[in-house]
Amino acid sequence: MRVDRGLCTGVNHWVSPARYAYDKGPQYESAHMMLKRRTFNPKRRLYPAETLPARREALSVHIEKVRYSGNPEHKRNPGDYGLDPPVAPRPGKTLCDQVEIYSRSEALTLLREGLRRGTFSLQERDGWPQNVWAVSERGEALEAQHEAGGVYHGYPMPEADPFRQKVLDRWRPA
Repeated sequence: MRVDRGLCTGVNHWVSPARYAYDKGPQYESAHMMLKRRTFNPKRRLYPAETLPARREALSVHIEKVRYSGNPEHKRNPGDYGLDPPVAPRPGKTLCDQVEIYSRSEALTLLREGLRRGTFSLQERDGWPQNVWAVSERGEALEAQHEAGGVYHGYPMPEADPFRQKVLDRWRPA
């Protein structure tokens, strides 16, 4: 006999309680709407400090070319991101709204500052860092992922993410 912890939404169609709440709308939101992430990418690495000045110099030409696209899965309020669909928060995703980043220009400023300060990954894609990290004025650690051609989308780093402290430490002025 199969025991399923999900909810039946039709003939042989089972979904998790969080997915059911998300599909049904805000009136069905519950404590498990935003599921906690259980693992984080252990392969993430900040660019090595010893060779950082040379890499930062090389990336300086990219700083004005970098763009921020956003991702509707990390938004409850669309702000001025021009997303399609405007918002589609997904269970388990951190939301930019939680750290009060509502404008694309603010997100782009933080992305550029991460490149200037050297809070970017060793791993690259097409000459761009795979990840760029920044810290908001409120002290919230943020992570941006490269999509393609210098375009990134970002999101707040959960407090449970062990890499978060490395980002905060690198961000602080020496």
